[in-house]
Amino acid sequence: MTSEAADSEVQQVLADPGWRRLHPVTPVLRAWKVVAVVLVVVAQQGLDNLLQANLPGWILLLGVLGGLVVVGIVTAVYSAIAWRRTRYRIDADAVHIEQGVLWRRQRQAQLDRLQAVDLVRPLLGRLFGLAELRLEVAGGAGSKISLAYLKEEEAQRVRNALLAAAAGVRFAEGEVVAEAPQRAVVEVPVPRLLLSTLLSGLTIAVLVVLAGCVVTVVLTRSVAPLAGMAPGVLGLAAGFWARFNNAFGFTVAESPDGLRLKHGLLEQRSQTVPPGRVQALRISQPLLWRRADWWRVHVNVAGYGGEEGSGDDCTVVLPVGTREELARLLLVVLPDLGTGTESPLDVVGSGLTGTGTDGGFTASPRASRRLDPIAWRRHGFRITDRAFLARSGRVLRRLDVVPHERTQSLAVEQGPLQRRLGLASVALHSTPGPVSPRVDHLDTATAAALLAEQSVRARAARAAAGPERWMARGD
Repeated sequence: MTSEAADSEVQQVLADPGWRRLHPVTPVLRAWKVVAVVLVVVAQQGLDNLLQANLPGWILLLGVLGGLVVVGIVTAVYSAIAWRRTRYRIDADAVHIEQGVLWRRQRQAQLDRLQAVDLVRPLLGRLFGLAELRLEVAGGAGSKISLAYLKEEEAQRVRNALLAAAAGVRFAEGEVVAEAPQRAVVEVPVPRLLLSTLLSGLTIAVLVVLAGCVVTVVLTRSVAPLAGMAPGVLGLAAGFWARFNNAFGFTVAESPDGLRLKHGLLEQRSQTVPPGRVQALRISQPLLWRRADWWRVHVNVAGYGGEEGSGDDCTVVLPVGTREELARLLLVVLPDLGTGTESPLDVVGSGLTGTGTDGGFTASPRASRRLDPIAWRRHGFRITDRAFLARSGRVLRRLDVVPHERTQSLAVEQGPLQRRLGLASVALHSTPGPVSPRVDHLDTATAAALLAEQSVRARAARAAAGPERWMARGD
């Protein structure tokens, strides 16, 4: 297919709001998932009971295989009916999807509330050239919409159309619409990813478990207790694999559509977060990464944190990066922190490694040492014209950054020991996600003033915020 033909079909997705169906192979892929889950459950819970039945091996094998075949057929039939009853359409304002076998349900996602668009290519789906399109929409639980599965070319065309429409771009009849260009920002090398995974808290946990195994074997003079530790060892191994698999081939790019992320080994994911959709950002550095000066960046995006299955891989925008790469990423995600000529990295620099009042931070008073003798000098905050910065952590360094207009609410918290010491903590409430901004153990007067002043800043910033459709043409 030529690029001109592809562009024409992108235009057609917007111009033709008719109903469409998912790919016909969808029921097969969904049935396979159910069969795989049933097989795992049988292997974990039902295998011992089957063996205790004292039946011949060939009967057990036929019984298990027959059961899986029945489950597969029933699931395939149900999936085929569900596929037949599922359809979607896209117009200039919303995505509409109808689905349901026993109960019909119609959902509608407004494009001006679109938070992120993910193109997911599972391993089995790639064999058929299929992909899943996941739309994260601002809202509560259940706001995510999934179009699984589409041909990869169609999924890409629909994604382009959604992002263009969400941006407020309107096209003249016959106008050619191409995919927005992109500029590479960061690419994480595989050796660094592997080394950073080894230099993580998982490694410390593995060493502790191994030490426990050795002590157990020495004291009991038997290897039998090791069987009870097997689930823990397998869990740690799964943690290592998940982190490496999710961040493999991680790239960050900038485009008019927003922040583009690509990563994944077995399941490849292409994420697009439109401009202004990052609600909060956390920069962190584990203890074992300090020598290499590596950093990790998480974000809160409406929709990711509130959905089941939205794992850590959805909220990471930099799994491991140098300070230079962090600076390039900040210029894309938070290009203006409201400090004049200072670069974003200069603004957050003291928050990354500083203590006390370094870099203009307001620090916790000396009385907070009684509550947190190790990290009390790291607690502090700084306010710029555009964002709120909260610093914490001695062993695991953390810096949370929240644009003023993304502050949803604030709270002052004070426990009994804090009351005796004249201290209080301030929490900023963001959308659900890995970033929970707060400043612990501030002076009571400072905490009260921060609550009042930050409420005013957040209200003023929301009133001055630009339109949701960031590329809408003026009249």
